[in-house]
Amino acid sequence: MEVDENEPTTRTVQARFVSDVGEEAGPPLALPINVTKEQLELICNALLKNEQQTPYLFFVNDDEIKESVEQTVDSKRLNAEDVLDIVYQPQAVFRVRAVSRCTSTMPGHAEAVVSLAFSPNSIHLASGSGDKTLRLWDLNTETPHYTCTGHRQWVMCVAWAPDSLKVASACKAGEIRIWSPDTGKQLGRPLVGHKKWISCLSWEPYHRNAECRYLASAGNDNDARIWDVVLGTCVKVIAGHTAAVTAVRWGGSGLLYTSSRDRTVKMWRAEDGVLCKTFTGHAHWVNSLALNTDYVLRTGPFHPVMDKFKMYGDGTDKDALKQLALERYEQVCPDGVESFVSCSDDFTLYLWRANQKQFVTRMTGHQNVVNDVKYSPDVKFIASASFDKSIRLWRAGDGAFICALRGHVQAVYTVSWSADSRLVLSGSKDSTLKVWSVKERKLVQELPGHADEVYGVDWAPDGSRVASGGKDKVLKLYVLFVGMQIESFYDVVF
Repeated sequence: MEVDENEPTTRTVQARFVSDVGEEAGPPLALPINVTKEQLELICNALLKNEQQTPYLFFVNDDEIKESVEQTVDSKRLNAEDVLDIVYQPQAVFRVRAVSRCTSTMPGHAEAVVSLAFSPNSIHLASGSGDKTLRLWDLNTETPHYTCTGHRQWVMCVAWAPDSLKVASACKAGEIRIWSPDTGKQLGRPLVGHKKWISCLSWEPYHRNAECRYLASAGNDNDARIWDVVLGTCVKVIAGHTAAVTAVRWGGSGLLYTSSRDRTVKMWRAEDGVLCKTFTGHAHWVNSLALNTDYVLRTGPFHPVMDKFKMYGDGTDKDALKQLALERYEQVCPDGVESFVSCSDDFTLYLWRANQKQFVTRMTGHQNVVNDVKYSPDVKFIASASFDKSIRLWRAGDGAFICALRGHVQAVYTVSWSADSRLVLSGSKDSTLKVWSVKERKLVQELPGHADEVYGVDWAPDGSRVASGGKDKVLKLYVLFVGMQIESFYDVVF
């Protein structure tokens, strides 16, 4: 048999599939250089023996394979003896799709809306305002459900317990009040002790206490406090910062993380309030911090999309739920060592690990104050919001810069992630919200409607809605559709 020498031959390359943490999916394979992303997806699913087809992103030397390996890699530099490492990253098996329609403008507050948050089960929405009230909203009718009165000053922050059965609010007078979303009534007495206003609240994780009994607060009086919301008493005063405490996070391994205007982040043991580490590096106020476990700790035992129809009930076995919550936590943080990122008035962010006193990396690029930072739910990305009018995306593992998202014409105050980690939402002084695509690295949708600065945004944990509030005293709801991707990758809307 004669071989036509003019017939083109497809060049092959030795390639190995490697996870983003360095685990090999199998032995090296001989792949054609023109293999497409879709074909890589099929091969990767087969190597990992996935029962359900999972979508993946693929990278070679940090460059994403969008079409084929040939278009991503310089084939002239490839040696036949070299093994090409193709890094795969699993994507969420559901997809959040944004629409531009504002379904409701909800007036009611008499002053600016300062803070807002969806409950972990995405059934309730709470908002705090300068009118000294907390409002609970009915998301089915998109009307006010309860107006909770009692605070003597502006309601600065709100935080939901991971079981969605309690919501805490804190005001400028230094008081914390706990409310029932089902009745709108206050639970117990006010938690009094802080001498100045409270800037942040954080509940104990569900897998450590299914009763959701303990709450941490960060005060402008330089102290953090742990409260027993059942007895209405302060359990511990955590003193050590020399300036206002700006943020507090209760980690899943029993540690408290606090950031302060004294330019430090401190880590404490929650059970006895002992200082474990002081993280230094910032040259100005530390404005906020985010844990890589924030999303899983916020939502407790149930994934808000995959377990959407499972609910807490009176007869629910709390020990079983604690175990579910622990399993979800350990999937994100198997070694119990959390990573966290801090942002500052010095225009930088720092990435830290709880078991290292030295920072992992210093993240530079913003040209003004960095006001907010959030980890994506899949813990692959970090988004930061700055007064330089931009949002920046970073790689969560090593803090490497990915891209800057520009479009706002005033300072960006806050950011929030969609449940599938594919979209980022930003709220700005320019009165708009913008939705950005992580994959395309560009603006997907602009959501105008506010008449003034947007102070707070939140994306419901199940991805179904976006809420925003600001200086114009109104809340706006944007309904989004959640689709579940099945084996054929068609979207099925439920």
